[in-house]
Amino acid sequence: MNPILAILKEHNISDTQISELFQAMTENPMMAMGMIGQLGIPPEKLQQLMGLVMQNPALIKEAVTELGLDFSKVEAAKAQLEK
Repeated sequence: MNPILAILKEHNISDTQISELFQAMTENPMMAMGMIGQLGIPPEKLQQLMGLVMQNPALIKEAVTELGLDFSKVEAAKAQLEK
């Protein structure tokens, strides 16, 4: 299992919430950041999660693929943030 998804599941985040989070990430990354804060993940685990993403951004693509979402939407959202 993807380590991002594993950390989320370890904190009893439901599959529905995980899908909603990644869907939000593809549509509105800022909203996704707010959602992450509301999941109740302890700060040290959240820091570990962010470290994983920073060290290996490909994990996001793997998680999106594992969830059956369209990664091209993640790329489009990323491009919007860079403007």
